[in-house]
Amino acid sequence: MSTSLSLFTASALGGATALILALVIARRRASNSGLLPYPPGPKPLPVIGNVLHISLTEPWLAYTAWKKIYGDLIRVRLMGQEFVIINSEKTARALLDHRSAIYSDRPVLSTRKFFGIEWCTVLLHYGAELRFHRKLFHHALQAESSIRQRGIYLHRARSLLASLLHDHEGFEAHIRSFVAAIFMGITYGYEVQPENDPYVSAVLEFNRILSNGLSPEKSAILLAFPFRKLTSIPSIVTELSAVAHIPTWFPGASFQREALHSRQLAQRVLNAPFEFTKSQIEAGIAPQSLVFDCLTQMDEDNHEDQEFAIKATAATVYIAGFDQVYLVHSLLLDSKKYEIQSTSLLHAFILAMILYPRVQAKAQAEIDTVVDSTRLPTFEDRPSLPYVEAILREILRWMTSLPLAVPHATLDDDVFEGYFIPKGACVTLNLWAINRDEEKYPDPDEFRPERHFAPDGSLLSDLISDNVAFGLGRRICPGRFAAESILWAGIVSILATLRIEKAQGIDGHDVDVKKQFTTGMSIRCLPFRCAFVGRSAQKEELVREYSDS
Repeated sequence: MSTSLSLFTASALGGATALILALVIARRRASNSGLLPYPPGPKPLPVIGNVLHISLTEPWLAYTAWKKIYGDLIRVRLMGQEFVIINSEKTARALLDHRSAIYSDRPVLSTRKFFGIEWCTVLLHYGAELRFHRKLFHHALQAESSIRQRGIYLHRARSLLASLLHDHEGFEAHIRSFVAAIFMGITYGYEVQPENDPYVSAVLEFNRILSNGLSPEKSAILLAFPFRKLTSIPSIVTELSAVAHIPTWFPGASFQREALHSRQLAQRVLNAPFEFTKSQIEAGIAPQSLVFDCLTQMDEDNHEDQEFAIKATAATVYIAGFDQVYLVHSLLLDSKKYEIQSTSLLHAFILAMILYPRVQAKAQAEIDTVVDSTRLPTFEDRPSLPYVEAILREILRWMTSLPLAVPHATLDDDVFEGYFIPKGACVTLNLWAINRDEEKYPDPDEFRPERHFAPDGSLLSDLISDNVAFGLGRRICPGRFAAESILWAGIVSILATLRIEKAQGIDGHDVDVKKQFTTGMSIRCLPFRCAFVGRSAQKEELVREYSDS
């Protein structure tokens, strides 16, 4: 009897799911009154669409392969949700920049609430709340603020040098501390602890969970297939709007357990450092920071709403300092033990210098012609170091930390080059394909800074903040100025003082290093070993002086 009932329930669930998806598809077709074609793409299967055609951990690989078949704009359907994949920078700028009024929303990701991240500025729908958040963002991270904070970036970079000289085996942790110290200082006026900082540990673990579980592809499938026992057609329809249906003890429900842990972490990330700064303000000892400035300048009206917006914006800066800004992230879970396993762009820079020693030597020669042995590089030297600048640009291309960026969504129907793009479509920027366009970047897997120079020897672009890696249109990353300045400070400081080499094994031979990435919404280099050697006694002494000051 129970088996028959289970079969009936499963059958009813499947039938209701198919019916609802069919109604969604029919409604979208009705909105396309001119019966214009959708962008080309692989033929979707009934109900499930193209789910079986992609890998949920590396969907960008399928999207990139399809570019050769279908072109720069591809349509994919997953469980009734329309996806539009942008495979070229030209098309991306035409849609996300020039038609930003249509392409500035975020898709409906049920997993936002599932993972406790619905307050995050990056994921907010376009509207008044987002505009207020971005106003707060710009207070701390706009170009002028980043210029004022350059001294902080260099000071922290020089502390990083001292750490790398004394303990190169722990370089991932040193990079983490470098970035954490900057963003926690800017946002909360908080001084990060050298080891096992509770706020840093929480955000790293939080980002690891989000990277694995927050992709639009996974969200579409979880939205369409709830698993809780349902007893009626109305309840089926209701439950299709949520994803938290699998009991945490159910086999294969590890994502449910991680989501519960994520919601707990989200509250810790949202509240703990904010309350720290509030207590410092009340005690009259708080240094200047984003939270300090915003709280002390808050309007009398809507006090509670404003305070929550400040809290959410600050937490977003805090998270973005590790993940969306691409400098360092990822705490991988290994049973009950947490280990820092990889980083992002700064980690990728170190990997590139090991794999391409010619590039490292050329950059160091350029620095030596500009900066003598009595000092370390500053931002005033930046215009005179074009090859270092080219390395930074090549890192942004070579290491695509967010292969599919952060997805956009359409606020209205649109027609582009004769193709119909429906309202509510998830519009995905395939940075992986853009950064590996073989016409623009021959041998794209090679790390080659020279590709960023014009034939006359000048850099191809003057504004690295316009790089497509930072997003486009009204959703462009407001922290891009801080991001590229922090990354430049780290790169130039390391190159000026240290030589990055392969580590030696116990047998005295070099330890092999390979370019390998993790998977997920954001990716990073797999762990590797290396060594940092001082380039000269004079530079080592400068590092010691800075670390003691």
